[in-house]
Amino acid sequence: MHIAFITPEYPHFNLNKAAGLGTSIKNLAVELIKKNHEVSVFVYSQNNDAIFKDNGVKIYKIAHKRYPFLGWYLYRKHLQKFINKHVVNNKIDVLEAPDWTGITAFMNFKCPLVIRLNGSDAYFCSLDNRKQKKKNYLFEKKALKNADKIVSVSAFTAQKTKEIFKLKNNIEVVHNGINAKIFKPIDCKINKNQILYFGTIIRKKGVLELAHAFNLLIKTTPESSLLLLGKDVMDVFDKTSTLELFFNSLSKEAATRVEHINEVPYSEVAQIIAKANLVTLPSFAEAFPMTWLEAMAMEKALVTSNIGWANEMMIDSKTGFTLNPKNHEDYANKMKLLLEDNELAKKCGKRARKIVLEKFEAEVIANKNIDLYKDLIE
Repeated sequence: MHIAFITPEYPHFNLNKAAGLGTSIKNLAVELIKKNHEVSVFVYSQNNDAIFKDNGVKIYKIAHKRYPFLGWYLYRKHLQKFINKHVVNNKIDVLEAPDWTGITAFMNFKCPLVIRLNGSDAYFCSLDNRKQKKKNYLFEKKALKNADKIVSVSAFTAQKTKEIFKLKNNIEVVHNGINAKIFKPIDCKINKNQILYFGTIIRKKGVLELAHAFNLLIKTTPESSLLLLGKDVMDVFDKTSTLELFFNSLSKEAATRVEHINEVPYSEVAQIIAKANLVTLPSFAEAFPMTWLEAMAMEKALVTSNIGWANEMMIDSKTGFTLNPKNHEDYANKMKLLLEDNELAKKCGKRARKIVLEKFEAEVIANKNIDLYKDLIE
């Protein structure tokens, strides 16, 4: 088969910075190549046009275009024409696109289209309890209605999306996968009592709640420290730096025990995870987060939120702890427990990796996607 992906991001130095969506697509694309399928990736809204290969994957870098009016429509038609040319010339069997902002609305393709639910703008607005632009809602709904098949990275995201858009479609669930040969335990010196949060510094990922929990932790465990790894963004409600809001919420004692690193090359993330004593990811809004899979694959005990998707990957008290991040005292106590009980933390980490190997290893997930594509083509 020849499978192609339409995406706004993909991890490569020649493209704009990518996050979890791009990483999940790359993990799948590389596995499909290993299984002797052909893979193309159309990466739109870039700064210039280019074509190159990466790990056997053919990447089409498509520049963003500006128009005097109706730019949202005309750019979609530009993408449609470009992609359809390659669908015909390169015999692409199936296209896949994300649900985010409904990029495929008003597009018609010359092969079947799969839309994968990684979390639409409507989905995240719903979880954040904030209003969505009507235009984005209409685009996303039209794109979903026009898809030949909808697949979701979690059952929670599937159900929530069906409710938001009043869909009657049957939505298949295929979780994100991770290469457990890359993200694996590393023999290194652990930074004792260090807690790691990695991901965007943004309200919806629970970082502001983490500040309050860390204040409580410092009172009972003053030797603990917190490393934040991730890019700061403007807060959607207070219209200021989320990192600034975070530090403003810290006590004087806690503030001296927090370090922030804006970003490191993706290849160095695994080393930072490996050195942490435990990982905390208190997010309120995810679909099926790659950061959680990465930490689990590296045998790290986690303290996370307990919302929806969490129950599809974590097992409370077995792989770490899942709880409401707004319960600051309980959250602090769970972090304290894993910092103090090394044996418990090790057991949780080993169970976490075991689950990844059984359910979310990239090859396992690739096989499920191959079956999905074959069914659609047939």
